[in-house]
Amino acid sequence: MPLKRDGASLRVLTVNIHKGYSFFNRRFVLHELREAVRAVKSDLVFLQEVRGGGDPDERHPGVSQYEFLADTIWRDHAYGRNAVAPRDSYGNAVLSHFPIVKSHNHRLSHPRIQPQRGVLHCVVNHGALPALHLMCVHLGLLEGDREHQIAALHEIIGSEVPADAPLIVAGDFNDWRQRVDGRLAQIGLSEVFRQSHGRHARSFPAAWPLLRLDRIYVRNVETVQPLPMPRHPWSRLSDHAPLAAEVRLKEAA
Repeated sequence: MPLKRDGASLRVLTVNIHKGYSFFNRRFVLHELREAVRAVKSDLVFLQEVRGGGDPDERHPGVSQYEFLADTIWRDHAYGRNAVAPRDSYGNAVLSHFPIVKSHNHRLSHPRIQPQRGVLHCVVNHGALPALHLMCVHLGLLEGDREHQIAALHEIIGSEVPADAPLIVAGDFNDWRQRVDGRLAQIGLSEVFRQSHGRHARSFPAAWPLLRLDRIYVRNVETVQPLPMPRHPWSRLSDHAPLAAEVRLKEAA
């Protein structure tokens, strides 16, 4: 049964944009990606592998990818730099229709581990409803690194997010062995697709998804509903397929 979209209902999208390139870096697809993201009509967009510097696109010199994607559609955005390259950086970003009143990028990796991984924590002012906490995540490829990063994420949520506050944690968890849920359940987080369908969504590789790497976790919300996403055009816009959901927040007491 579809959720009724009103002031308490939000549409959430998460996607690893692969620095604006298609699978195997065959094409630069940022313009097509912007149209696809707009078509979902999301209130909140969680992005991973976002370039923080200007793109190799002469039509938009000096404009970061998250600014280009936000354009005039999402009034607020935040960026968390994790990896640094010559004249460029990469990280996570959040686009929001609502004011982002606070943002901070927390390091999840040990300083000696490269590339660095982080979680971008944003607090959104959603009118009369309680402040909404958002965390955009991209975990490492190695299981040992992910265990350290999940422990760090567990601690950050415990110290930065009030126990009764609504919270959405979304992104690329690289959790191909599906071990993250147990750790996050300890602090009250449940995954939208597993809660509704009994299993995580397949998201990698985008053209023929086999692995269940991307997630949307929630805490202290009223209801959630996963949204189906079309295979095209997404299968040719990144190496990861997007995930989307409707999240209904609890009304203030």
